[in-house]
Amino acid sequence: MSDTVREAMEYDVVIVGGGPAGLSAAIRLKQVNPGLSVVLLEKGSEIGAHILSGAVLDTAGLDRLIPDWKAKGAPVETEVISDNFYVLGEGGQVRVPNWPMPPLMSNHGKYIVSMGNVCRWLAEQAEALEVEIFPGMACSQLVRDGDRVVGVVAGEMGLNPDGTPGPQYEPGMELRGKYVLIAEGVRGSLAKELIASHRLSDGHEPQKFGLGMKEIWEIDPAKAKPGTVTHTMGWPLGKNAGGGSFIYHLEGNQVLVGFVVHLNYQNPHLYPYMEFQRFKHHPMVAELLEG
Repeated sequence: MSDTVREAMEYDVVIVGGGPAGLSAAIRLKQVNPGLSVVLLEKGSEIGAHILSGAVLDTAGLDRLIPDWKAKGAPVETEVISDNFYVLGEGGQVRVPNWPMPPLMSNHGKYIVSMGNVCRWLAEQAEALEVEIFPGMACSQLVRDGDRVVGVVAGEMGLNPDGTPGPQYEPGMELRGKYVLIAEGVRGSLAKELIASHRLSDGHEPQKFGLGMKEIWEIDPAKAKPGTVTHTMGWPLGKNAGGGSFIYHLEGNQVLVGFVVHLNYQNPHLYPYMEFQRFKHHPMVAELLEG
């Protein structure tokens, strides 16, 4: 559809993706040069809508980006005070000592957060610096000048399944920038196109993907342990697939319960969602969630 006529807007920097990477980049650009025109596009209905929310956050980057983040009310409050790792069997568990675990599994001094809320707060900081943020704007294609990316097409709607314009087609508009940052997350369509066209993955290990599920539970206050981080591996996956779980205790008697299955599993009958349901029936987990 190279013959489609669209309106265009010019910026110094166009950022695709309203996650922590895109928002941090926008904030830093405006800190370095407040005169830059920076626009950030997010396909979700609001910032944070498409963030896998429960996370353990190392604040080292935030300390450098916004040193007074505590005074500015960042939703980063529950510090990790207990870090546990278990190997599960069907009827019990064995705790693995912390000392042989890799550094990335050491969470003391980090914070249990809702990344959705952190991103919403980062968006507020970006807008205070006059970053233009457009939620609900999916980017459907790159705008190129030869081999160079000069912008993106946003807000294109009404395409048929084969990619041709349908009866309700709206062409969207071009947002052009001297620099275009693609920060759209895992398996982003524009990133995949760039990786393929510029052969960016040649000579590198292939990416590893997993299917993750997460639920937020409000539990019995007597069982709540804010600041406790638990990871598991083993049952119910065993040798069937790689993966594991996480249980993060937030404030307000809430726990974030998540389960990840690596996508290289060989059994075509494996159903990751049902494995998550089985996991919640393990005695250690069921006792926590009971009531």
